Amino acid sequence: GILPWNYPVAMFFMKFAPAVVLGNTFVAKPSPFTPLATLKTCELIKDCFPPGVLNIVTSADAKFSCGAFLTGHPGIRKVSFTGSLPTGKAIMKSCADDVKRVTLELGGNDAAIIRKDCDVKKVAAGVFKGAFANTGQVCVAIKRCYVHSSIYDEFLKEIKDLATTAKVGDGMDPTTDYGPLNNKMQYDKVLSFIEDSQKEGGVIEAGGRAMDRKGYFIEPTIVSGLKEGARLVDEEQFGPVLPIIKFDDDDDAVNRANNSVFGLGGSVWSSDVEKANEMASRLQSGTVWVNEHLGNTNGAPFGGFKQSGLGRECGTADIAVWTETQSAKLAKKNL
Repeated sequence: GILPWNYPVAMFFMKFAPAVVLGNTFVAKPSPFTPLATLKTCELIKDCFPPGVLNIVTSADAKFSCGAFLTGHPGIRKVSFTGSLPTGKAIMKSCADDVKRVTLELGGNDAAIIRKDCDVKKVAAGVFKGAFANTGQVCVAIKRCYVHSSIYDEFLKEIKDLATTAKVGDGMDPTTDYGPLNNKMQYDKVLSFIEDSQKEGGVIEAGGRAMDRKGYFIEPTIVSGLKEGARLVDEEQFGPVLPIIKFDDDDDAVNRANNSVFGLGGSVWSSDVEKANEMASRLQSGTVWVNEHLGNTNGAPFGGFKQSGLGRECGTADIAVWTETQSAKLAKKNL
């Protein structure tokens, strides 16, 4: 299991638990940005299993790729990876040499569609939560927000107010709403998204700056004035920046939401539940919500359409992921 840095403990158990329950041994390879959380977790549970069942390897050596070594090793028969699309493609190529089984979750560019009949204040709060949870460092967070033109200005005002009043600070402070970015690489990347959005005609409605304090802190940022073709609309920012985009027609909004190489999650927000459910069913995403985003889907298969990944995790999908199917016609008597 090759793990991401945004949820190192949760993602470890998401891969390790079903693998072991279904009879496999397991090698965990944590992100070099968050090795200690996984190492401590394995230390706490290692004595629950016979030697060799739970293994962990770490490396931050630029000259030696631990992940590439594992994916190319003939003793590894299955690779489960959560992380970026470029790394996922490289893993898939490596695993092709000896046809290893792979499960890939490669991020998303989730769209939220806000219909004109919604409760604007209530929906703005839900969208803000769905976009900025964990400071936007969630694969299935809202990354694009399409708002009907008739309520666009009102919605923009509400979500701007939420961004400017959110408390950003030390994650150990219980009064903090949002913490820092995990690492400098991601911090610099998010700042480059903000800079590019302005070059491409975007207007910073709230935030837009690095915070003057120790750590990788960026203000919750709301951007208007962009459309498809802009980097912030087309790519995954994975941070506290959200573009708010106008639409006039429901079908057009669904088509624009689907116009992405990603397909991990999506949501529709409306007072007309029947219509919202129908629109959500047309989103090309592995998980869809109506009138919420990031809501609990425990037990449901999780994964993406298109380049958001390959295969599914969680629920009964894990049985297929961590086992091989064998057909056997057995004898009832001796020859």
